[in-house]
This record gives sequence, structure tokens and C-alpha cells, in this order.
Amino acid sequence: MKTYRIACIPGDGIGKEVIPAGQQVLQALAAASNSFQCEFTQFGWGGDWYRAHGEMMPQDGLEALRPMDAILFGSAGDPHIPDHITLWGLRLKICQGFDQYANVRPTRILPGIDAPLKRCTPQDLDWVIVRENSEGEYSGVGGRAHQGHPIEVATDVSMMTRAGVERIMRYAFKLAQSRPRKLLTVVTKSNAQRHAMVMWDEIALQISREFPDVTWDKELVDAATARMVNRPATLDTLVATNLHADILSDLAAALAGSLGIAPTGNIDPERRYPSMFEPIHGSAFDIMGKGLANPVGTFWSCVMLLEHVGEAAAAKKLMHAIEQVTANPALHTGDLGGKATTAQVTQAVCALLSE
Repeated sequence: MKTYRIACIPGDGIGKEVIPAGQQVLQALAAASNSFQCEFTQFGWGGDWYRAHGEMMPQDGLEALRPMDAILFGSAGDPHIPDHITLWGLRLKICQGFDQYANVRPTRILPGIDAPLKRCTPQDLDWVIVRENSEGEYSGVGGRAHQGHPIEVATDVSMMTRAGVERIMRYAFKLAQSRPRKLLTVVTKSNAQRHAMVMWDEIALQISREFPDVTWDKELVDAATARMVNRPATLDTLVATNLHADILSDLAAALAGSLGIAPTGNIDPERRYPSMFEPIHGSAFDIMGKGLANPVGTFWSCVMLLEHVGEAAAAKKLMHAIEQVTANPALHTGDLGGKATTAQVTQAVCALLSE
């Protein structure tokens, strides 16, 4: 029997509720499979750790995570700690430290969910957004000088490398090639950002020649937002920079019904380090501790985790259970217009897995 070592980092806010729910679901799935088991290690890093230790995670935290097969992450964000500290001190420290350069965000309308787009069927909105996850607008290059004075200056530099762009483009083309439609949209802003984004476009064209069976087009990021709303069926796989994809994927999740259902995989495609899987909804302190958080985004992230470690059958079984639960309006949480609790949704999924 295979044993998968999974690091659990609930982080902040509702992460402390949905990550334990994800563990329950994985345990139920493993118990039903008799072919693998999950060994969880808890890491209490986040805002509480920061208040106690002055840092979001220990200096040697990456070394503790390195032997793991995967990481299940909740959220980073605390209303009493500046956002740049929580993000750079935990989530980005792991993503960049383990070179998880492909952030993959599938989006589709799950059964039973009333998505806000009119005249849009579930077949019209079935996307995967590939986000460059290691450089670009989140490279951390920049600084501030003369703080508090009239001449104060602040800079943030978007830094792109040929190696970084080539590898994310190649990953996106391969992913598009693996999907039925073999369709890729390269999101850009090269009309205004005339250096790095022009290089981005040039490399997209270069990499496209390696994938003659993939149909691809190029779309300015502002036009892409309108296209997602007005012509969702024309999109399938999208690849965008760190910032552009960050924004577009939240729009995509909202168009599919709720940020509460959306998953993410922070992937190291070369498998040198553990990859990290997380819901995209954030810490949501306004509902923290009330049992109202939607755990579906975490469960779908667990599906991605299982696919990554090679448990395709288990991943398919869990996704089917998720779809059965979302199809039942009585099991919708507040973000979907229902009254179900985190525990009720979790118990329903676990019950289906045990059948």
C-alpha cells in the first residue's frame, strides 16, 4: 500500500476549517480504496505564528516541507497583519522556494450551481487558467525611498526571463494539447508593456511551433475579461502572467458561481519539490469560526493533489462525489445561496466516498 506524506498548512481564517475538512475527505477516500493511505503532518504557520515568533513560518520551514509528497494549504491573510507580510512570508515563500512555477486553476460550472452568466451552459464554461507563478509582477524587485517626504518614490518592477516564459508557455501548450479542444489563448498586454510583454508574445509564437495540433490565439488582458463574460465558449485553456492570471482566475471563479468552489495547484512540473494545492477563496475572516465556509474548493484541490501523485481513479471518485453534493441545493453553503454548514458538506462527501 502506498503512503503519501501530506503537509497540512491551514494558515489563517477559514483555512483552519476547510483544511481539516480536506483531511477528512482524503482519509475517507483512502479508507475506501485500500490501495493508498495518507500520512498528515500539521504545520501551524500563519498569522498566529507571526504574532508569536515575528515571522509567518520558520527560517528552516522549507526543509521541513521538502520530504513531503504534497502540501495542502488553506489561506494566508490576517486583518491585523499587512497583506504583503502574510503573502510574502508564507505562500510566496513556499511557491518561490520550491519553484512551483505553474499555477493551475481549473474552472467550470458544477452541477446544481446557479452561475451568474445568462445564456451560458456548463459546456460553455470549462476552462483551465495557467498562471506564471515564479516571476513577472510578483518578482519582488523594487523599493521605496524618501518615505514620508514629498519626494517619496516607490517602484515595483515586473521581471520576466526567457527561461521563465518559455517553461510556462510550454507547460500551457502541453496542457491545451491534452484537453479535447486543443485550444489555447495567450493573454498579453504588449500594446502598453512594450518590452517584457513583447518578449512574452514572441516566445509564445516560438513555442507554438512545437505544438502544431494546438490552435491558439492572443488576447489583450482587458479584452479577455470581456470575452470571458460575453463569449465564454470561445475559451478553453488560458496562459497569463502572474498578476493577469491572478485577476482573471478570480473572475472565472465568480462566473462559475463562487470563489468558494475554486481550486488551485501550485505545481513544480519537474517534481524536484513538493507541489502545493489550495482553494483560492482566501482567509474570509468575516465568517471565520462560524462553520459557514464552503469546503468544495479544498475538496477540488484534493482532486488535483491526487491527480498529481498518480491516484487518477481516486481523484475521479472524489470529483464525482463533489458533483453529487453540489447538485443538491440543500447542501449549498451561503456563498451559493444555501444554508448548509462546512461540516454538513464534508459529511455528505465522506458518506458518498464510503459507499
